[in-house]
Amino acid sequence: MGKELNDFLRQAALQVGSGGSAGFVEVCIMHPLDLVKTRLQLQSKTVALQDPTGKTQYYNGVFDCIRKMAKTEGFFSLYKGILPPVLVETPKRAVKFLTFEQYKRFFLFGADKPTPLTFSLAGLGAGVTEAILVNPFEMVKVTLQANKSKMTEVPSTWSVTRQIVRESGIGFNGLNRGLGATIGRNGVFNMIYFGFYHSVKGIVPEYQDPTKEFFRKVGIGFVSGTLGSCVNIPFDVAKSRIQGPQPVPGQVKYKSTFGSMVIVAREEGWRALYKGLTPKVMRLGPGGAIMLVVYDYVYEFLDNYFKK
Repeated sequence: MGKELNDFLRQAALQVGSGGSAGFVEVCIMHPLDLVKTRLQLQSKTVALQDPTGKTQYYNGVFDCIRKMAKTEGFFSLYKGILPPVLVETPKRAVKFLTFEQYKRFFLFGADKPTPLTFSLAGLGAGVTEAILVNPFEMVKVTLQANKSKMTEVPSTWSVTRQIVRESGIGFNGLNRGLGATIGRNGVFNMIYFGFYHSVKGIVPEYQDPTKEFFRKVGIGFVSGTLGSCVNIPFDVAKSRIQGPQPVPGQVKYKSTFGSMVIVAREEGWRALYKGLTPKVMRLGPGGAIMLVVYDYVYEFLDNYFKK
């Protein structure tokens, strides 16, 4: 029993260290694309975000958004809202990879080794667990990302958090607003992400050459992140609308996950449910590859290091 407990704790420590490292590297590289995605998702045909001067500004795609933000808000505005994900990214990814490994054991259903269904259900469980942890941070992040003031005029992360708690509390109308949409987004993404990556990785033969093996993992990770992004984006749009500023101050238009999807589709067309897909894929395609590859290599390094 003692040996089993020690083995479990050792594996858990390796998973936490590897997952945390993977998440931190990914968020530092890819955050600007996450911000662009949020800006595109928040604007609609009927309401576009206004800058501090009251001027309405509409973004026509990824690079137009980057150009206009850099011009009107400053270059470093592309990193608005980065502190909440940096603070939560290491524990978030650590929890994701740790719980995935534990759920994987639970969903074996008597099989000798994990099946594609095992990987998918374990990914779903890990995504739901992750969403519950990160939703308050996501609420603060989206609030900061929606602010169109110059970078020097944007309130601090702590000020925004205190304001949300003071005005709305920590419940489902406050710091945990949009929890259902976050669960849907993260659950669906991780179900596809882990399910595809681990299933395909087991089918595509490994290379003995380290460079070829690296690109094999990167390729599978890229496709995994891209597929997950394409399928879960309606949940992401609903999340941004629920957590972002409402079109009319004082009136809550976007409340529930599926209700928000219906409103967006009815008023703006079903294609509006895929707003922000380009920057999302640009972020989570390579980002998915970065996370899984960093996780695999850090895990292997730590495993070998602590065997010494």
